[in-house]
Amino acid sequence: MTKEKPMYVCVLVGSLRKASFNGMLANALISLAPSSMRLDIVEIGGLPFYNEDLDTAAPPAQWTAFRQRMKAADAVLFVTPEYNRSVPAVLKNALDVGSRPYGRSVWDRKPGAIVSGSPGAIGGFGANHHLRQSLVFLNVPTLQQPEAYLGHVDKLFDEHGKLAGDGTSKFLQAFMQAFANWAETVRPK
Repeated sequence: MTKEKPMYVCVLVGSLRKASFNGMLANALISLAPSSMRLDIVEIGGLPFYNEDLDTAAPPAQWTAFRQRMKAADAVLFVTPEYNRSVPAVLKNALDVGSRPYGRSVWDRKPGAIVSGSPGAIGGFGANHHLRQSLVFLNVPTLQQPEAYLGHVDKLFDEHGKLAGDGTSKFLQAFMQAFANWAETVRPK
């Protein structure tokens, strides 16, 4: 009997800050994911802003590397803070870079899930839903339930960047299992 290889999931973190709560959250999600998934954080901070004038036969090397990596992914997990009731520019730029050139989007039919975290009480609700609007257009089937908005994210981690509470760990582990189960059923084979 052959063992099926794990689903490869690219994780995009919408925060560039070194001690980012969403970066910590992404690492926690990776550690809580089922063994049927292999997750890697894809750095998006170095992507030049999308400019169609640069999307020629020789686009920026960072765009090419990003597009190739995303194309190889079976699914994508977005972990994002909320900036002004929307997604951070770095995350929107990654969506734009991956969606071009027209007709060759790396996002098409790739299952996605969103986890948003914020020190505020509503847990990045605005960013989570704004991101969903873009994903609808990009044809990214997005996990609907369970939803994951983590309010007061600044209180969820210990001084080493590890989740401090069992309740949050259990919730995130269940979220990742739900994502794995769902993505397996909807991803193109």
